[in-house]
Amino acid sequence: MLYEIRNYHYDPDKFDAYRQWAIDEAVPFLKANLDVVGFWVDSGDLPEVTGKTPMDLPLGSANITWILRWDDMDARNEGHKRVFQGEGWKEVWSRHPDANGYLQMEAKFAKAL
Repeated sequence: MLYEIRNYHYDPDKFDAYRQWAIDEAVPFLKANLDVVGFWVDSGDLPEVTGKTPMDLPLGSANITWILRWDDMDARNEGHKRVFQGEGWKEVWSRHPDANGYLQMEAKFAKAL
């Protein structure tokens, strides 16, 4: 199995509208069309950043994280094409409160041990 971990830094000034859109539109659609492990939004509590050389990042910690499960990278690439280029997602996306509110997006890939 391959896990796609998606971290977003969404504009804090527009975060409440994004959160409501995610609850009402995005998450139900994504869960119906993909193997969503989980979808998390920032709780408002301060993050804990520790370690020998913690980094002070200009944007801080991501305020949105969601994880998708795939068989492999080929399945991931095909799934993205099928879902995110489809009419259903285009309809959901058309109601996005501000598609330009993403300050940074990261997708990383991991395999379970």
